[in-house]
Amino acid sequence: MDVSFWHQKWEKDDIAFHNREANSLLVKYFTELSLVKGSRVFVPLCGKTLDISWLLANGYRVAGAELSKIAIEQLFVGLEMEPKISRVGELDFYSATNIDIFVGDIFHLSSKMLGAVDGIYDRAALVALPEAMRNQYTTHLMKITDKAPQLLICYEYDQRSMAGPPFSISNEEVSQHYLDRYNLTLLGSTIISGGLKGKCAAKENVWLLQND
Repeated sequence: MDVSFWHQKWEKDDIAFHNREANSLLVKYFTELSLVKGSRVFVPLCGKTLDISWLLANGYRVAGAELSKIAIEQLFVGLEMEPKISRVGELDFYSATNIDIFVGDIFHLSSKMLGAVDGIYDRAALVALPEAMRNQYTTHLMKITDKAPQLLICYEYDQRSMAGPPFSISNEEVSQHYLDRYNLTLLGSTIISGGLKGKCAAKENVWLLQND
């Protein structure tokens, strides 16, 4: 993961990847995880996504991991919450009612630090990582969450048409990472109107990953 790349994105406010409302696929498919209210949902590489506000408003607790301190400061401003800030291992820890965010390198986050997780919502993590890092990420994610069930959203397009991020994650690659550990269900596949970033034809695929 190019740390400086993502820090510069946030410092320059070059965050076209940030949605101005909760992701429609989250709203449509989240119930497929079958989590009861009060369940704790882990959002890796969360940024300041409004998906967190949606999860909180719908009665879930949220844990997140994010590289950028700027993103998390803006997240809590948007939530109108004043977090308690402490240091946990090599990470900064921002905590408020029903929300815990770890700021720094996600690979420094352990299962002990994270605590129990009931489900994972990955909309922006797997697609943000270059191919060389994705095996390390998926292995680490399963380890720190004790292989919690997951709602995974991926882009799929001709990678030769555009350099990521977001990167293209084929259905075959999803299977490569997760099929040995989860039952995989493709819940939906949507063609992105106007193409991805207006540059190339793309689909957005929604996966449900459930324990065997």
